Amino acid sequence: MTVRKRRIGDRDVHPVGLGCMNITHAYGPPIDETEARALLTRALDLGCDFLDTATIYGLGRSEELIGEALGHRRKDYFLASKCVLGFRDGQRVLDGRPEAIKAACEASLKRLRTDVIDLYYLHRPDPKVPIEDSAGALADLVKAGKIRFIGLSEMGEEQLRRAHAVHPVAAMQSEYSLWVRNPEIAVLDACRELGTVLVAFSPVGRGFLADPPADPATFHDIDMRRFMFPRFSPEFYPKNLALLDEARAVAHEAGCTVAQLALAWTLAKGDHVIPIPGTTKRAHLEDNHAAASVSLSAAQVARLDAHFAPERAAGPRYNPVGQASVTTEMFDFEKVLHG
Repeated sequence: MTVRKRRIGDRDVHPVGLGCMNITHAYGPPIDETEARALLTRALDLGCDFLDTATIYGLGRSEELIGEALGHRRKDYFLASKCVLGFRDGQRVLDGRPEAIKAACEASLKRLRTDVIDLYYLHRPDPKVPIEDSAGALADLVKAGKIRFIGLSEMGEEQLRRAHAVHPVAAMQSEYSLWVRNPEIAVLDACRELGTVLVAFSPVGRGFLADPPADPATFHDIDMRRFMFPRFSPEFYPKNLALLDEARAVAHEAGCTVAQLALAWTLAKGDHVIPIPGTTKRAHLEDNHAAASVSLSAAQVARLDAHFAPERAAGPRYNPVGQASVTTEMFDFEKVLHG
């Protein structure tokens, strides 16, 4: 099957990109750096040519690894990184001031060993800074030739439209999967209208839509799923596991893995959707990449839509601290969960 590429900015890329958070933190200790470089190299060799990282990932180490492993092949991939959510003196900070955004960009360029970042996102909204000011800083960076396109992450329709009025927004990154349907409230359609790509992060549900453990107690002590994402908690996780039987059945029909099913479902939601699953294993990278060749029927997509209806997910998407840092629209049942 010939894979049809998807456009982001001015470039056609493979429909399944690579999120580069996992190689340095999030779901356990960083992977061996030799293996991380091998994973990144394998991605390019496969034709996975959209790489997505951020300042905060590994406190800059994810960007450095991309620069070290792939700097000599810079023309082979579309590169995205993020600012605002960053670090200072080893501590996590949120700073959307124009001067902070420009300084963060200069630091990212050095770590990435490049003269220009293709897509630069505001990783989170800074409630202390109007979105127009932060978007204006990105527009200045475009004019200066430091970045080529601007993006937003984990924001709602209103901020997307306000930023777009300052400078065209090439991409909105939102969590989107069978298990997290929030972009369908408003952002998915707004992106289509504005010509903005929806970059779907965690499209495999932070591993839930792959081969999840029966007991989340097996997660590493520093795995973020233990404390940031209540759907993995002992209270809610068993209820969520029950959703997977139907996914396994449809995957069997489609002749693919459950992870590939999850990615194929995301791809079926519009030509302007590009999922960026992350992984630490080359075998999973190859499995994810091959999902672009999986074709689901309209009936299968509708069946999955119904079975994974948003209200069937048990528990909130984020803990209160995590939810407070995003402006992505919530469903009414989530508002109740968050009080």
